[in-house]
Amino acid sequence: MAESKNKLWQKGVSVHDEIDKFTVGMDRELDLMLAKYDVIGSLAHIKMLTSIGLLTEAELEILSKELSKIHEEIEAGNFKIEDGVEDVHSQVELMLTHKLGDVGKKIHSGRSRNDQILLDLKLFMRVEVLEMTELMEQLFKRLILLSNQHKDTLLPGYTHLQVAMPSSFGLWFGAYAESLADDLVILKSAYEIVNRNPLGSAAGYGSSFPLNRQMTTDLLGFESMNYNVVYAQMGRGKAEKVLANAMATIADTIGKFSMDVCLYMGQNHGFISFPDEYTTGSSIMPHKKNPDVFELLRARSNKLKALPNEIAMITTNLPSGYHRDLQLIKESFMPAFTNMKECLYMTRFMLEKINIKEEIVKDEKYKFMFSVELVNQLVLEGMPFRDAYVEVGRRIENGEFEIPSKLDHTHEGSLGNLCNDEIEQRFEKSFSFFEVQKVTISDKEKLLLG
Repeated sequence: MAESKNKLWQKGVSVHDEIDKFTVGMDRELDLMLAKYDVIGSLAHIKMLTSIGLLTEAELEILSKELSKIHEEIEAGNFKIEDGVEDVHSQVELMLTHKLGDVGKKIHSGRSRNDQILLDLKLFMRVEVLEMTELMEQLFKRLILLSNQHKDTLLPGYTHLQVAMPSSFGLWFGAYAESLADDLVILKSAYEIVNRNPLGSAAGYGSSFPLNRQMTTDLLGFESMNYNVVYAQMGRGKAEKVLANAMATIADTIGKFSMDVCLYMGQNHGFISFPDEYTTGSSIMPHKKNPDVFELLRARSNKLKALPNEIAMITTNLPSGYHRDLQLIKESFMPAFTNMKECLYMTRFMLEKINIKEEIVKDEKYKFMFSVELVNQLVLEGMPFRDAYVEVGRRIENGEFEIPSKLDHTHEGSLGNLCNDEIEQRFEKSFSFFEVQKVTISDKEKLLLG
């Protein structure tokens, strides 16, 4: 049996290598994404330990210097979790102990791997969300720009996939911009749940050490802490699910937009196109220009929309306290941020080169989408609505229907009054919150790293 060493919980009995391999799973690979946050959390923790007398000022100084060096290794891409080392927490503590001796063994006082991984994940999630919001802003601005540029370019509107009423590219692009504004509100709510400090909850039942949890909350730039230590541990899985739900709403916006694009690019519609180098071809059909990017965006969005349910299925029926089941959440949850950011980036990237077809609605097959315009015109002239409806229907049946000479949409959010300024203000209100968070987190990390 291979000997498993360097486990923080090991007490002289070696775990069978097959048990070790199965229980560790993908933790070593995924923990590399958490390494810098583990160091930052440890820097805050040892400052707090010093304040309550569990470390001396001299020990704090040498530990802080060594942790900062490890952070530099991580940033340079030179950090690794050695074979036989269970996770990032074990690796950092091992490196400190090898370099500093017994003082390195003191950093775990007053905490458990349970609240340590909770903290690492919270710090990771905060930064990932802030990066996501920057990409959301770029996409939002592009959608608003296109909406304003094409506000007068008419587009058939559909219900039940049937030609229904006049729309416009201004309305179409603007709809997805406003959808992103709503998505950002939901993301902000999720962020507020994530942005609470679990450190000090230990294994989920607190500690007999006189820990100063407010101090670590302030040092790490959290809005507040998870106060109840049992609830702090119950937050494992909940925070991920809440944030996954927020990402799922963004994915829903991108997925629906991607489906529209796939339809509008098809020859039966022909509303939009992209340069040849932005599409792919067929191995046997020379004429094909396939919307592969948007098909993949649609599929990736569906994966993101499935994530909250996957997390819910892992956590369903678990009692309070920590359970190893929770480890598996990381395998789908952590890579989801890369997927989400790539979807946001590629959607904006493709929209930089979108081509809009002008005068689509002059095609005869779209003639009857103006029927409601004529109904409304007759009503404005004094005819009761139901009579006007019947009259326009009669004209259509008898081949007497003529398209009204002009469209007159003036109410808020309609063809002639997109309200894009109001939509921008709403987006900016939420986005400014994240801008403040970005500065706060950056400043706190700089102070901890010296």
